[in-house]
Amino acid sequence: MESTSHPLKQACCGGANAADASQPRTIAPADVNPDTTLVFDIRRESDYAASNERIPGALWKNPEKIDAWIGALPLTQDVVVYCVRGGSVSNSVVDRLHAAGVKARYIEGGIEAYKAAGGKVVAK
Repeated sequence: MESTSHPLKQACCGGANAADASQPRTIAPADVNPDTTLVFDIRRESDYAASNERIPGALWKNPEKIDAWIGALPLTQDVVVYCVRGGSVSNSVVDRLHAAGVKARYIEGGIEAYKAAGGKVVAK
């Protein structure tokens, strides 16, 4: 079984598809526009199940099964991900996405900060 604590270190090859290292890792909660951005909810399965809300248009992707879905993400479009509070889950997923060449950022402070900044949520 693959280690889930540091899966990102194994994926980077530094080739032409690797994301630019100067690319920002985060996006401020107030700057997220789910109407014009590809947004993925990457909360752990238990956190996602315990919640009754999500950012409009966000698709849930299990961060523990990133190998199953990472290849389907676009390399030419900006992607925003979020977890509960923008901590280790978001950091590790963004690392892995960057290593695969995906232009990804995570919401600073997660969905909680997004809501606190006045961001809309919908029932899931």
